[in-house]
Amino acid sequence: MTRAILIFLFLLLAPSRASAQEPITWKIDNLKDIGGSSPTVTGTPRVTKDSTGKAISFDGKGDGILIHRNPIAGARAFTIEGIFRPEAGGDFEQRWLHVQDDTIDDRALLEIRVTGNEWFLDTFIKSGENRLTLSAEKFKHPVGRWYHVALVFDGAVMRHYVDGQEEMSGPLKASPLGPGKTSLGVRMNHVSWFKGAIREVRFTQRALAPTEFMKKTIPR
Repeated sequence: MTRAILIFLFLLLAPSRASAQEPITWKIDNLKDIGGSSPTVTGTPRVTKDSTGKAISFDGKGDGILIHRNPIAGARAFTIEGIFRPEAGGDFEQRWLHVQDDTIDDRALLEIRVTGNEWFLDTFIKSGENRLTLSAEKFKHPVGRWYHVALVFDGAVMRHYVDGQEEMSGPLKASPLGPGKTSLGVRMNHVSWFKGAIREVRFTQRALAPTEFMKKTIPR
């Protein structure tokens, strides 16, 4: 293959690679259109509003939302961020964001564990026979506040953060997820319901540094 053809192919593919790395932001402020798709709603999640804006509240018993998109499909590295508010009174194990491949069991999960008035972040990625759980039991936070959380995978290392502070990391070999779905407020098979509110999520097809995370403009 000549150098001219290689340069042509590079220029042809460069725009698609650049656009793939642009963040995809979903405002979780209605039940009709999330990320350009009509969500499938389970239970009665509610749109709530305060002085800082709108969010969707989940009751921790039967409220969930399914979006028929996987914004990190094909990504060898990615960042999933969310602004959410855990609340007391739910189950110990709660899966509040679940991205799943349509054809195989590969997935990425952002979860929490709640005991009394405290919670900690638990994240998980499965890729074939490879998988990693980061369960940050030593990093507990009060419920009833808004938090920014992030799951970052750079192609070799998985990390997670709360309010920009790294809590845990570990090595992982993972292949890109294929087209699939994203659930909010519950694991996709309708277990481990989330009690609290979600305001915004963002997906980026590259590993972000904490200085690049979306801003949490909501007061604690």
